[in-house]
Amino acid sequence: MRELAHRPRQGDAVLRGVRYANGSMDSDWGSIQIDAGRIVHVGTDASLLSSPRGSSIDIDLTGHLVLPGLVNAHDHLQFALYPRLGDRPYGNYVEWGEEIHRKFADVIATHHSVPKRVRLWWGGIRNLLCGVTTVCHHDTLWPELQKEKFPVRVVQQYGWSHSVALGGDLLKAYEATTADAPFILHACEGIDAQAEQELAELNRLGVLGTHTVLVHGLALDEAGIDLLREREASLIVCPSSNDFLFHRLPDMELMNGMENLSLGNDSPLTAIGDLLDEIRFGMRQCEIAPTKMYAMVTENPARALRLRDGEGAVKKDGVGDLIAVLDEGRSPAETLASLSTQDVEFVMIGGCVQLASESVWHRLPPTARDGLEPLWIDGTIRWLRAPVYELLRQAEAVLGEDSVRLGGRPLRSAALRWVGA
Repeated sequence: MRELAHRPRQGDAVLRGVRYANGSMDSDWGSIQIDAGRIVHVGTDASLLSSPRGSSIDIDLTGHLVLPGLVNAHDHLQFALYPRLGDRPYGNYVEWGEEIHRKFADVIATHHSVPKRVRLWWGGIRNLLCGVTTVCHHDTLWPELQKEKFPVRVVQQYGWSHSVALGGDLLKAYEATTADAPFILHACEGIDAQAEQELAELNRLGVLGTHTVLVHGLALDEAGIDLLREREASLIVCPSSNDFLFHRLPDMELMNGMENLSLGNDSPLTAIGDLLDEIRFGMRQCEIAPTKMYAMVTENPARALRLRDGEGAVKKDGVGDLIAVLDEGRSPAETLASLSTQDVEFVMIGGCVQLASESVWHRLPPTARDGLEPLWIDGTIRWLRAPVYELLRQAEAVLGEDSVRLGGRPLRSAALRWVGA
């Protein structure tokens, strides 16, 4: 693939016959027009559609509900092909990290042998499959993540440290982050005294501000939540990872008082699956309400991560990042609450088709199909704008044919060859 500098996708399209979200509980019917990657019309009056550009694609999505592309607030994209690692409740993240490098050194070494570029692409695909259009990568912004052709948007402007224990000079990293970009780090990830004391250390260092974004916060108490609210900081929770590592869930009764609360799905090293799996887990195990959860994967992370192009909503002048699922007549929030990867029929980023189910693929004009490759994952076929064949070949060269798992779900190269034929 050609080396490209990161720039916004700029497609032209009209989606017709859809019901589209006007927030978590409201919706309307009509058409959505996207010019140069941005929504220029959304509504029932088709007469307001402007004259299409010559490159515009017309897609009939009758029978579908259109939602804003989801925002995954926390991921480690390079670990998408790894299995879950860990076998007991730990006190904190340092203890877990040290143990898995002792007990599972061979598994880690094998997966690490897959080229990083390939692993990062599979991390992007894992997000695309579940309707994520923007993801925040908690690590170095590798060149691969800055390319136009990467399958999803990756947050480009941010400051970060790993954590209090493993993050080096936190104050230096914080001061190097401009106020219009988020400063992100793991904090209070655990259940022991070390995890409980981390917020006080961050406060002492002076790195809690309006653009600070803490990840996990499992050990936070009421005073800690009050401090975050006072400083107008943001928090990202990853419930299934906490449950796996520490056998404890975030106290959502406590955390629901925070407006700046988002959801992340973390990596397959600890998470139950993708962001849709995390949504269902959080609602079931933590009793997060559908409307709250809807905000935690749309408008809340868009605000916390300082996104500026209308991400997390379907609205005029916003970016054309949209997903579509079969319309069963429920509210957007209630629909999102029950979705799985198999339900995501269509993903568009900046007006460009990035994913289509088999049924939607047949509705696409030829120009929109061009460049899509089929992926067989866990019994489902999805057409993706990604070099699927080559990425799978390189992963199988290390892990073995038909032995590649994406977020725990099997991929099959034989099935891909059959579909491609």
